[in-house]
Amino acid sequence: MLDPELLEQITARRAELDELEEQLAKQLAEVRAERDELAVAERVLERVSEQLAVERASATPTPGQVGGQAVMLIPHRAPGVEEDTLPPDYQRILAAVQQVAGPVMAREVGEVVGVDVSVRAKLEPLRSKLVRLIDRGWMRKLPDGRFTTRL
Repeated sequence: MLDPELLEQITARRAELDELEEQLAKQLAEVRAERDELAVAERVLERVSEQLAVERASATPTPGQVGGQAVMLIPHRAPGVEEDTLPPDYQRILAAVQQVAGPVMAREVGEVVGVDVSVRAKLEPLRSKLVRLIDRGWMRKLPDGRFTTRL
């Protein structure tokens, strides 16, 4: 004859283990789903990094040589120095600022030259080019942060 009390303990323990198994299966499914999401994120990050590297390589002006050292060919604005001496991407930026009927924000310039302005990482290199053009005397930055060409 089976002891009813012992049988009840076994049944209760089996129910506890069934519940624990269910919880662990759910956790395992969540862990696997998160791991899959991370794998996708990693692939996307690699693809975006490769694209950025290609864009940076194609957007980087060809360095020249001065005194045996590499320098970027973004000349200072001076009499006799024309816009066509600037690298093509800088010419496009300058033309974009000139075509707008007044001072513009970097985001507006990005929209004109085809930069994805919704992504900060793509807007910052443009902003740095604008600053280089300011430093070389091709443009100026107003106190409110907008950019304009020099007249």
